[in-house]
Amino acid sequence: MLRTAAISAVVALTAVGCSGGDNSDNGSGSSTADFKTQVDTPAAKGPIDHVKWSLYAEPQSLDPAYAFDYPPSTVVSNVCESLFRVNPDLKITPALAKSSANPDPLTWVYTLREGVKFHDGTTMTADDVVASLEHQRDPAVGGSYSTVFKNVDTIKATAPLEVTIKLKRPDVLLNEELAATPGSIESKAFLEKAGKDYGNPAVGVNCTGPFSLKEWKAGTSITLKKNDAYWDSTLMPKANEIEFVFIQDPAARANALLTGDVDGGYLLPTTAYDKLKTGDGHLYFGDITGSYSAAVTSLKGALGDVRVRRALSMAIDRQGIVQAGVNGYGTVSKAGAPPAAWATTPADQAKAKYDALPPLVQDVEGAKNLIKEAGAGGKKIVIATSPLAPELTVSCNAIADAAKAIGLQVELKTIAPDAYTALFTDPSQRDGIDLLVTSGYDLTPDPLEFYQTFQTGEFANYGSWSNPEYDAIAQQALGTNDPGTRAELTYKLQEITLREMPGIPLWDSPLSLYLGKRVTGVTPNITQMTYPWAALLGSAS
Repeated sequence: MLRTAAISAVVALTAVGCSGGDNSDNGSGSSTADFKTQVDTPAAKGPIDHVKWSLYAEPQSLDPAYAFDYPPSTVVSNVCESLFRVNPDLKITPALAKSSANPDPLTWVYTLREGVKFHDGTTMTADDVVASLEHQRDPAVGGSYSTVFKNVDTIKATAPLEVTIKLKRPDVLLNEELAATPGSIESKAFLEKAGKDYGNPAVGVNCTGPFSLKEWKAGTSITLKKNDAYWDSTLMPKANEIEFVFIQDPAARANALLTGDVDGGYLLPTTAYDKLKTGDGHLYFGDITGSYSAAVTSLKGALGDVRVRRALSMAIDRQGIVQAGVNGYGTVSKAGAPPAAWATTPADQAKAKYDALPPLVQDVEGAKNLIKEAGAGGKKIVIATSPLAPELTVSCNAIADAAKAIGLQVELKTIAPDAYTALFTDPSQRDGIDLLVTSGYDLTPDPLEFYQTFQTGEFANYGSWSNPEYDAIAQQALGTNDPGTRAELTYKLQEITLREMPGIPLWDSPLSLYLGKRVTGVTPNITQMTYPWAALLGSAS
């Protein structure tokens, strides 16, 4: 499921054009900043006692069911584990489950690893797995990932170390999603005892990851400690403790990194990139599996006509957004999902397919003709904006300028930063809004995760766009096990979205990571949201 709520906290939730690539335009629009993306940083040379890590906000909970944003996920990924693991190379490998089997299209069987201990010393069983997955999909919990389980009929323990999931209809994505946050496994006994307090500062969580929760000082910091009983010797932590400190002010956060008050951090303000490059540490960039786009949130007004949506797309100065909004650290998008999101296909194939897409070039005169053809001149659209970050303000203003240039009336509706999340979680908050800028990332390396969200009735189909042909292809893809065949079906979905524009692609930018001179070893790419990245963090000398 594509995460979009995260944009509410910091709009620098971005995507990059090609895994391991540089800042060339790849046919999608040039970048003026000097950066390249990579999967790894130099390996740690030894252990380290204490590391201080910056977060731009305090997590509301450490319950994986609510880890729907960067701050909680950055912490939870090191504490709780899933049945499988999405690695920094975007390959899925076994974790708490040794294997899975799909004996028929409606059945998935998971064989669990023996001898895995929770942080309280109890042993993981199939009952814990069932309880964890039921917790994720329980409507009463109201978790962020409940829709991942929409096609699930039953989840049962069929042996002490075996869990069987029965589906109502085929869904190959479910198996992949269980490699990410929706597949997080927790202690059944601890879940039941904690009840509604599970994941809060006083109670915490009880999982199996390489770190456990040592202390949560509400409003100040979260400290994790090394799990000496961790089952995976290849990821035994090099750091004894990691202290996550909450620094909301972007300038203060950048200064803390430069002075060495904190050792590192992800998702840095784009306005600080050039300054951070002058520090004693190192600024890294990595891939994200999603792009910035303008989501069409209402088809009742002018944007209900596909010609108007196409015209607006044609009129937008995307290169101007990249330059003014993210200081050149990005490229113009060509589709809703960048090549990094296509990791289930060979990298050269993903890049070649993306390069072959026609560029989304600015053509104001052509757009005016479409508006005239649609009889939409003078019609009004409402665009949501918010003073969250420069890139959001710049992009919303650029879209408004484009709309005005082709003869539409525009209202920019300002949403308070703390209310922006509601636009993605509460449909009623989108009433009267035609368009909003969003970003996010896929949990899995499968692009179908993004494109299936445009099916009729999907939660993230914000404008309630509906296309029977699209729905049929998406359902066929969800029932197709072969990655190559599934990719070809997904390319058809991509083609339809580019033609019909239920969302308007804007730009891609990289994930940022700063490491001070004391530390190294972690991945700078999006898998840090579900992979136990901090286990690799160690001394740089």
